[in-house]
Amino acid sequence: MKRHAVPARMAHAAALNLALIFALTMWAQPASAATLDGASLSALWGLPFAGVLLSIAVFPLIAPAFWHHHFGKIAAAWALLFLVPFAFVFGAGIAFGTFIHALLEEYIPFIVLLTALYTVAGGICVRGNLRGTPALNTAILALGTVLASIMGTTGAAMLLIRPLLRANDNRKHVVHVVVFFIFLVANAGGSLSPLGDPPLFLGFLQGVDFFWTTTHLALPMLFICGVLLAGFYALDSYYFRHREEQRSPFLDPTPDSPPLGIDGKINFLLLAVVIALVLMSGLWKPGVMFDVFGTHVALQNAVRDIALIGVSLLSLAITPRAARAGNDFNWAPIEEVAKLFAGIFVTIAPVITILRAGEAGAFAGIVHLVNDAAGQPHDASYFWATGLLSSFLDNAPTYLVFFNLAGGNAQTLMTTGATTLAAISAGAVFMGANSYIGNAPNFMVKAIAESRGVRMPSFFAYLGWSGAVLMPLFLVTAWLFF
Repeated sequence: MKRHAVPARMAHAAALNLALIFALTMWAQPASAATLDGASLSALWGLPFAGVLLSIAVFPLIAPAFWHHHFGKIAAAWALLFLVPFAFVFGAGIAFGTFIHALLEEYIPFIVLLTALYTVAGGICVRGNLRGTPALNTAILALGTVLASIMGTTGAAMLLIRPLLRANDNRKHVVHVVVFFIFLVANAGGSLSPLGDPPLFLGFLQGVDFFWTTTHLALPMLFICGVLLAGFYALDSYYFRHREEQRSPFLDPTPDSPPLGIDGKINFLLLAVVIALVLMSGLWKPGVMFDVFGTHVALQNAVRDIALIGVSLLSLAITPRAARAGNDFNWAPIEEVAKLFAGIFVTIAPVITILRAGEAGAFAGIVHLVNDAAGQPHDASYFWATGLLSSFLDNAPTYLVFFNLAGGNAQTLMTTGATTLAAISAGAVFMGANSYIGNAPNFMVKAIAESRGVRMPSFFAYLGWSGAVLMPLFLVTAWLFF
């Protein structure tokens, strides 16, 4: 891959292909983004979304080579299986408006930010290597957990996953290291600020104070992360003590070579620019909106996304070649996320619309689950409902759905409804670790680990890990805090 390759080509390939095909399908039809009433939608419109999820779960098991070469086409096919019938039933204008809304309001901001964090963090190379002992591995996981709320789960994960893999590349049992890395760095660690995870950033845009999550999620976060770090240290120590754990020293691909050093330090400055741009989009409210086929794009969001693309290109241009070479940097992980999440964001649109209809929608049972007989919120139910849906839907729109179900008024939720808002926030962030598709960095970490030769668990095997480790922990968390 050339040093100046443009990340946008990989990041938006699936979306552009879908847009072209759909535009040709709807040739000469008027486009608008008429608001669709979720109460009028059948639950059957959620089948293409279920198809995307099942494809991600099943194809790597039954046809791994086929999936590896065609996962983007499969995601696009499911998207079209939703869009084309939707156009025939509700009209081309509404269908095209739904597509544009998913693209501009959700997918492009999502993938642009992830691409920027991936590109910038991928330009920071921690040189040298240390021995992957239980103490060192636990320290790296703890560091990543702290950094996740400062530089985002994507940034922290991309910064530390490669050094962690290098430190352990002479060990036979590495899967548990990566799995716990996903639990901690790619998810739970991002729960203390709006910069940490997209759901919390959406809450910030809705009016939740920047440090509200820091104060109200600190105890649940410390509890969960403390237990996971302790459990990881015990498990890693068990593997490390066995003689069969270590390979012969000459088989170590990257022998221990302190002292450590850092290449690509300029990217720390660019990372600060990324953080500043995200903050700017939440604090600067010029009140200027652009109407794009019925979707309103705020000026501050457009400026943020364009500037983030510029930061990505600048990072590619000024980062020393040795830094990316040392990271074995390539576009495969972000390309996989971009293509699969393009399908996810398009097909999830009717599911979110139905959920927003509340009791009038096809998923009214969910509304009844989170409120008691008197209609008052049940905090533990909000925690579980938000969390379980965030495990398989995108956790950002899922957060918004339950934020609105709980009243949607940030000032009220931060005060009289504080435990409910904390339950929604915790469920969205913590339970993104339950599956590979719960949070985008999960996929990236998995792809990078596999590119380094780690045989990561399949979709269902990973669910086994999260079911055995996380679900009991979440039961205790709900009992203690919600």
